[in-house]
Amino acid sequence: MSGRTELIPAQTPASGLPVQRVNLEVSAGPDAGTTVSSSAEKLTLGTAPGNDLVLTDTTVSRFHAELVRERGGYRVKDLGSTNGTRVDHVRVQDAYVADGSTLTFGGTTVRFSLVATRDVLPLHPEPHFGGLVGESAVMRALFAQLARLAATDATVLVEGESGTGKELVAEALHQASPRASGPFVVVDCGSIPSELVESELFGHEKGAFTGATHERRGAFEAASGGTLFLDELGELPLAVQPKLLRALERRQVKRVGADGYRSVDVRFVAATHRDLREAVNRGQFREDLYFRLAVGMVRVPPLRAHLEDLPHLLEHLWAETFRSLGLPPRPFTAPSPETLHQLSTLPWRGNVRELRNFVERSVALSGALDASFLQAASVPAASAGAPTVRVELPYKEAKEAWLAHFEETYLRQRLAASGGNVSQMAREAEVDRAHVIKLLRKHAVR
Repeated sequence: MSGRTELIPAQTPASGLPVQRVNLEVSAGPDAGTTVSSSAEKLTLGTAPGNDLVLTDTTVSRFHAELVRERGGYRVKDLGSTNGTRVDHVRVQDAYVADGSTLTFGGTTVRFSLVATRDVLPLHPEPHFGGLVGESAVMRALFAQLARLAATDATVLVEGESGTGKELVAEALHQASPRASGPFVVVDCGSIPSELVESELFGHEKGAFTGATHERRGAFEAASGGTLFLDELGELPLAVQPKLLRALERRQVKRVGADGYRSVDVRFVAATHRDLREAVNRGQFREDLYFRLAVGMVRVPPLRAHLEDLPHLLEHLWAETFRSLGLPPRPFTAPSPETLHQLSTLPWRGNVRELRNFVERSVALSGALDASFLQAASVPAASAGAPTVRVELPYKEAKEAWLAHFEETYLRQRLAASGGNVSQMAREAEVDRAHVIKLLRKHAVR
């Protein structure tokens, strides 16, 4: 084998997606003899009652570790536990496990083994669901899961890396639900100042605080009869979380400054790129709120997990870009095999959002999928060097291209210097946090 990553067409099994089943058997510790068998994409272990493998060992954390199924096999990830996770006696933070591996969580030992038989996940009949597209089996399995959830009124928690399309998932759930004719209200918890979050969610009465010159209904009331989507829920201040929990359980909200509660009729969807179980272990997120959210769990795969969808995604984003820019539609010309290969070898840290940015740059600056923009998408701008001034472009377009390079370079270096802490980055840059978040999303920096 050459070691090259080749882009292969999506090939979807007609009957469904075969997935590996695994066994977890507790071989030592207070729960010795306990066994769990599952083909779920993600399995969690810990002492909290909602884990897939619930342990009673007091040396095990509430959410101790998780096992995730990927193309390369199963990976175990420690969730910030107190006493650590070991694979075959080696302490790890994140590592692949093999058939027969011994996993140690605190004072408990678990044997990991693969089951010979495989389960089959149903696939959606179409290569799209709402605004989501994908011909691969992994995406069509996701669409089938979303179709089942859309028919219910269950609360859904959407997990996934930045740029994977979590808001599109929420919108697709709404559009396919019986609430489709009602409002779809989006609240970005990461872009609201902490002192205004409660008012944004629940509303306020006139005179409730300085600047409250008139009454205002919050997002829960605005979404009544439809769906409320809270993006980046992991950024929600701890002080507001009990009030959100009450609103979810009783479907009642109290405006800031009000005496009584108001009933609301909403379907609730939340999303986060953070691991809320780690936040629970650190005391930054309420465990009861997490369980109330995790009724329907959806994990959106990163782009690197379904690269066979690249040709389909490029064609979709091409048409969408011309519409969004108000340009006359132009027939899509498939990129060359060399360009597709280049695209398939990129890390795509920003996922589909980064792919969209590549298509938009190509359309705006050259009118075609231009391989000259691939390096900008593949490496941090700080190490890519300054771009060539494109004197063949109109002054405004050339200036915008240079400005985009500056913004991306500055953001990546500042974010790295702050250890990934967006709030610290905003303070050091002397820029409003909400504006920083918009810039990070614009340039698919995370």
